[in-house]
Amino acid sequence: MATILETIKGPRDLDKLSFAQLTKLAQEIRDLLIHTVAKTGGHLAPNLGVVELSIALHRVFDSPNDKIVWDVGHQAYIHKLLTGRYNRFFTLRQLQGLSGFPKRHESEHDAFGTGHSSTSISAALGMAAAYRLANKRAKAVAVIGDGSLTGGQAFEALNHAGHLNTDLTVILNDNEMSIGKNVGAMAEYLTKIRTDPMYSKAKRDIEYLLKRIPAIGEGVAKTVERVKDSLKYIVVPGIIFEELGFTYIGPIDGHNIVSLTEVLQKAKNIRGPVFVHVITSKGKGYAPAESNADKFHSVGSFCIESGELVKKSNTLSYTAVFGDTLVDLANNNPDIVAITAAMTEGTGLKKFAARYPDRFFDVGIAEPHAVTLAGGLAAAGKKPVVAVYSTFLQRAYDQVLHDICLQQLPVIFAVDRAGIIGEDGPTHHGVFDYSFLRNIPGLTIMAPKDENELRHMLYTALQLNKPVVIRYPRGGGLGVAVTEPFKLIDGSAEMLRSGNKVALVGAGAMVDNCVKAAELLHNQGVEATVLNARFIKPLDEQAFRSLAKDVGIIVTVEDNVLAGGFGSAVLEYINSQNFNWVKILRLGLPDAFIEQGPRSALLTAYGLDAEGIARSVRQYLHGFGVQ
Repeated sequence: MATILETIKGPRDLDKLSFAQLTKLAQEIRDLLIHTVAKTGGHLAPNLGVVELSIALHRVFDSPNDKIVWDVGHQAYIHKLLTGRYNRFFTLRQLQGLSGFPKRHESEHDAFGTGHSSTSISAALGMAAAYRLANKRAKAVAVIGDGSLTGGQAFEALNHAGHLNTDLTVILNDNEMSIGKNVGAMAEYLTKIRTDPMYSKAKRDIEYLLKRIPAIGEGVAKTVERVKDSLKYIVVPGIIFEELGFTYIGPIDGHNIVSLTEVLQKAKNIRGPVFVHVITSKGKGYAPAESNADKFHSVGSFCIESGELVKKSNTLSYTAVFGDTLVDLANNNPDIVAITAAMTEGTGLKKFAARYPDRFFDVGIAEPHAVTLAGGLAAAGKKPVVAVYSTFLQRAYDQVLHDICLQQLPVIFAVDRAGIIGEDGPTHHGVFDYSFLRNIPGLTIMAPKDENELRHMLYTALQLNKPVVIRYPRGGGLGVAVTEPFKLIDGSAEMLRSGNKVALVGAGAMVDNCVKAAELLHNQGVEATVLNARFIKPLDEQAFRSLAKDVGIIVTVEDNVLAGGFGSAVLEYINSQNFNWVKILRLGLPDAFIEQGPRSALLTAYGLDAEGIARSVRQYLHGFGVQ
């Protein structure tokens, strides 16, 4: 017998179901989410928390005529199931499968592509404004979490929405978390609304009282309005949103389909911007995710019965090595401070935060503020380290350039999740950082070949007294020992193997693949030099002069787009020196957005594994008649 979920081919199929059937559908969806994500990995806890909300949204609003924009988008799995993608759901986050985020080309129901936070209100407002210009009867809905609401762009959009006064529904999915626990004044404000039962009662009582006062004369009426306005600031929830021009509704239970449907229908019929405050529980329906929501925010494969992750590597991750190293260095340097944008555990700063809470700053989802805050700390004599994912550093480019590098402030950027990161796909691959950072004057960029070199680079960066980026990949390192004493890295590249026909120059995580490719080439009769670049900027010019003289064929290898990347830096240098006899082959990623899939599979697909590098070198040498 078919489940209810199997009968849902599109959102309008929900209209045929009773509320009892919708409740059963919610349970079927939770079961499928748990069993699917246990195999594919993904954002489990966020999706478990919005099952009822997703059903109610599609029951009330008419997608794709009405547009639903999911902020970040990692909570849109249920949306995919309800919009005709049930039969492909097993391909979630797999190579050539369903994306883990909304994608416009994947479905007409995916109104706006997402992956980074705090963008939904801006996008939905743009749609609402377009509908008003076209006199189109359609609704625009933004679903945003309380974590994303800490991002500055969300407030910019709220401010503009109130000014435009166009029809827009903003739904706050309030689960008290982004990835980790939310921080900041807005989080505290929402907690106050959420937890104080006197708010709603006081609001009802005051409105009842005011209605009973006869409006005798203009003076009395104005007095009443002043009293009402004053009391609103004391007792009415959502006053900030009402002052921004929204009609505030809530807070309401986000797991009650009946209530959600009634409230959303009411919101749909209100003219102008409406703000619906929904309280949900992240991870609801799966005990391990409810009790450890941050762990199950984005999770790899796991055992359903125990909730334990399927371990893929026995080596320490680069993230863990960075976190441990920073604590070790901070033990002897009280000026070291650490900053994250709502990614304490994800960036490896959990130990630092516990050891030095007064020297740790979680700014919420606000990367531009994180960077300029670091600039202020540096200007006042501290040694700030900003730990951030590569893809999220894109959001603070102006601050890196203008507030840090222009002033030559000694801020260290620990850029995690660089290169191809896997199943989260194009919104999360960190494949542009060499290109958008390399052109900034005065910025030093380092990339370690292994986890031990990461330690030495962090130690070195703290001595340089200038802006420094240290870029490293997601996941486990090579398993090298991380116990040797710290040492300074003097700016030189590192020769790992000497050959006479070709030089393989690896950047960061690509160095190990270059070493393996050189061994494959050796077995085929080609002796290759292998150089660990270490410094992307400034280049070790002496090393490249030597390669130009001794080898003459240089192959650069990077897990960054080729346009403006590490290979471009080498090419520019060789050209500037008029080394016209040097031939350069650049291996990296094309001028395209890289799809989702396992990192190993994507490296193979783009010829950046050892076999692919060796094959490209052989083909290149063959083109010049070199055997």
